[in-house]
Amino acid sequence: MEITLTTPALLFPAISLLLLAYTNRFLAIATLIRQLHQSYLSDPRSVLEGQLKNLRTRLYLIRAMQLFGVTSLLLCVLAMFFIYLEAEVWGSGIFGISLVLLLVSLLISVRELQLSTKALDIELSDMELGNKLKF
Repeated sequence: MEITLTTPALLFPAISLLLLAYTNRFLAIATLIRQLHQSYLSDPRSVLEGQLKNLRTRLYLIRAMQLFGVTSLLLCVLAMFFIYLEAEVWGSGIFGISLVLLLVSLLISVRELQLSTKALDIELSDMELGNKLKF
């Protein structure tokens, strides 16, 4: 299979949008952590250990997602450079590695999404339990 200079370039918009989504996730979790910190300062018992563990894991996963995504983008650029230099074998190999790193980034994203949903389920269960205790 022959890879031209435009083949790796096709991933640029996708990876850029993906990194933007990852950044938005990071900003959302950073805001949540800051809110929990304020809550902790006013009442240390209000912050559950499970919440902290979940947030720390999600923060680690988001960092890994961003790292693999950025590395994938860098390798795409490097692949284009090698293809430009007419070193197609190197360009194709590096582009293949870039695709694998992008796949890893997406798989980590799925795991982070699962943890995020689990955290929301815990919050909903807590509120449902609180409503049952009031009656």
